[in-house]
Amino acid sequence: MSSPAPLSQEQIADTIVRCIDAKDLRKALATCQQLNREHADYAYGWYLASFLMQKVRHYPDAILAIDRALQLAGLDKYQLHKIRCHFEANDLAGAIKAAAVLKDKSFVDPLLHSQLGSLLHLLGDNANALVHYSKAIELDPGNAEHYFNRAAVQRYFGDVAGAEAGFDRAIALKPEEFEAYNGRAHLRTQTRDRNHIAQLQDVIARTRSPAGLVQLHYALAKELEDLGEHEAAFASLKQGADIKRRHMQYGVGTDLQIMAKICEVYGPGMFTGRIQGFPSPDPIFVLGMPRTGTTLVERILGSHSRVYSAGELNNFSLELIRLAGTNAGPKRPSRLDFVAATATLDFRTLGEAYVDAVRPLRDDRAHFIDKLPFNFLYAGLIHLALPKAKIINLQRHPMDTCYAVYKQLFRDAYPFSYDLDELGQYYIGYHRLMQHWNEVMPGVIHTIHYEALVAGIEEESRRLLAYCGLPWEDQCLRFHENRQASTTASALQVRQPVYSSSIGKWRRYERQLEPLRRRLEDAGIDTR
Repeated sequence: MSSPAPLSQEQIADTIVRCIDAKDLRKALATCQQLNREHADYAYGWYLASFLMQKVRHYPDAILAIDRALQLAGLDKYQLHKIRCHFEANDLAGAIKAAAVLKDKSFVDPLLHSQLGSLLHLLGDNANALVHYSKAIELDPGNAEHYFNRAAVQRYFGDVAGAEAGFDRAIALKPEEFEAYNGRAHLRTQTRDRNHIAQLQDVIARTRSPAGLVQLHYALAKELEDLGEHEAAFASLKQGADIKRRHMQYGVGTDLQIMAKICEVYGPGMFTGRIQGFPSPDPIFVLGMPRTGTTLVERILGSHSRVYSAGELNNFSLELIRLAGTNAGPKRPSRLDFVAATATLDFRTLGEAYVDAVRPLRDDRAHFIDKLPFNFLYAGLIHLALPKAKIINLQRHPMDTCYAVYKQLFRDAYPFSYDLDELGQYYIGYHRLMQHWNEVMPGVIHTIHYEALVAGIEEESRRLLAYCGLPWEDQCLRFHENRQASTTASALQVRQPVYSSSIGKWRRYERQLEPLRRRLEDAGIDTR
């Protein structure tokens, strides 16, 4: 009998794809190695190899494989994959360089425009993301996702009319595009004559998807609150938050243990004597609990001619994890052991690595803003690593803070925000940690009270610039004219002059928030 004919490269590739679909990555990897050995000039085989290496997070190998595929066949699809590999490897410079090859191109396939738009958005290039989402719509006008994506970016630029039209179109094309309902509700203040309450109530009655119900209830709560129907608004908000919390795996106790461990490890002795960090004066960190005015301060500072706003960066924690992980050896430490391990780092190396990592994300202005609220966890480490960096903490009335956090549906972060008791516990942990930082690093952190900022915008802004060592510029008070995209929950508010209507908003819900208020008071936090 004659031997069976050897499989063609296409047949082997089909086998790999079937293994991937069946989630049998081990067999897919072994088969792909065979394909690359036997058909070394087959570009698609190297693309599959890169895809598999990305799946198992072996990013250097993934990048080598996709470069080989690109040498053999310079397909746009392969270049998009290269951007993803660099981004997931936290090589933002590499991702930006790879994206530059494509960002001015036009494709025949609308999906390529959509995927490139999403990657450009992740890289902070929202202007070009908008261009590619628009091209996707031109090529495929019946796809709801394209309209949703473009509307989300239009919102960042303050284009309320364009965003609302886009969300409306996405909903018309795909009524289960649930996130569009919530995005639309938050674009403007709804009125008796112009709102979507009846539509939302109808869709809620017909929806069984938990994730969809969460989006819809948050949207309905926002629109009801706009109309002054506070009882119904809070009831809808709580329904949405309760559903969200039921489908999450989270325990606030772990976060509280970590904050307590940080206080224990980073005691006064860590900050005595001369701090041997990296002496770059470039970074300005704006941190605190979310929804406390961090975006407002970012826009004031970012309107200065010497300051670039780089947005919410996770680079400090990523560099910290990378360096501490290198010290930890092959065994992955517990989160508490990790906190202890960070105290033995070379903080100068950490500071320099952070500044280097951010370089592709900023321009040549003297200073840049990193506005990640969660950096309050690392305030002491930031000072040790970057002793000349400025650290600004935003504080707001604790009840206004907690209510604003509770009513905001976050995409990924802040899992403590969907249960009022957990939210209260987390706020107490934050409050104690900030007290600790101010005790062990007196005078290092500049604290701004949101209410004082709103009441005296110029006076507080002058103090802020003086703390940052910057000369006064009148344009800092015209922050609402700044056209740079803002990708935070406050993207639309910061395009308006400062207003005080959000102060004391929690009092509309004193009865519903009373257990939260008592928990804060019992911890010694003044809620008057």
